[in-house]
Amino acid sequence: MKNATFYILDTETGIDGLNAVETLVCDLAEARWRAGKRVLIACADEAQAIRLDEALWQRPSTAFVPHNLAGEGPKYGAPVELAWPQRRGNAPRDLLISLLPTFADFATAFYEVIDFVPHEESQKQLARDRYKAYRSVGFHLNTATPPPPQTT
Repeated sequence: MKNATFYILDTETGIDGLNAVETLVCDLAEARWRAGKRVLIACADEAQAIRLDEALWQRPSTAFVPHNLAGEGPKYGAPVELAWPQRRGNAPRDLLISLLPTFADFATAFYEVIDFVPHEESQKQLARDRYKAYRSVGFHLNTATPPPPQTT
């Protein structure tokens, strides 16, 4: 069965210039990569992808995450790939971490999706709409509370 987990954030405060969602994305990408998953992080735009790329490079060596921007890096991509609507790789991935404001049709190609309910009130309705969309295409839905962010 396909699973979608929505992390419910209770703050917008992040670390090192990232917002709370972006900080959590870096931590989740590391944890899932260490668990053997190939991860696609679908960013809202190129600027967000570049920001996350830089944040992942700045992590300490003990928290290194092999990653690349879509279209860069090795032929089949690194284990973690950062993409945005205008550029997406086609290497197979186990997990989608979605930062997109609306439901992504390609999410149905994944058995596991991570999405977010931001603290910001204006973003909550978009998250509710995505939640309904995942349910309508047959995903089993879960909610989770994020662990405290890792400090670098």
